[in-house]
Amino acid sequence: MNGGSMCMMKYSTTNRDGYREYKSNPQVCANCPTRALCTRNKDFIKTVTQHIWKPYVDMAEELRYTERHKRYYKMRKETIERVFADAKEKHGMRYTRYTGLAQVTNWVRLKFAAMNSSFCKSLYFLYFCPKSIQNPSFA
Repeated sequence: MNGGSMCMMKYSTTNRDGYREYKSNPQVCANCPTRALCTRNKDFIKTVTQHIWKPYVDMAEELRYTERHKRYYKMRKETIERVFADAKEKHGMRYTRYTGLAQVTNWVRLKFAAMNSSFCKSLYFLYFCPKSIQNPSFA
């Protein structure tokens, strides 16, 4: 910060955990009167990290509050979550008898193949093709 105003931070690197690191200019921060509010680093460098997927998470958050999404979210309990409930109750997916990722994956694929009926296809159209609700000729 410089005189109470924000300074630009330059991109430094992306770490192994998928976070971009931005660092401040130490020459600007060394003379800043409000430096103690930003950093106590002895080298006068402030580091900020941001995950590489952060812009996409922000876009999803914005979409969550649109009227269209609110309308479809109300139908979720009747459609999407119903599939998971059926999987648990009707297809024995509350527990698994297998151990290991490969065995459980194969078992789940077999169960979902059995569940793949016209009902599941209608859920796809309901959620991803909203015009099919208004005009059934699209479905």
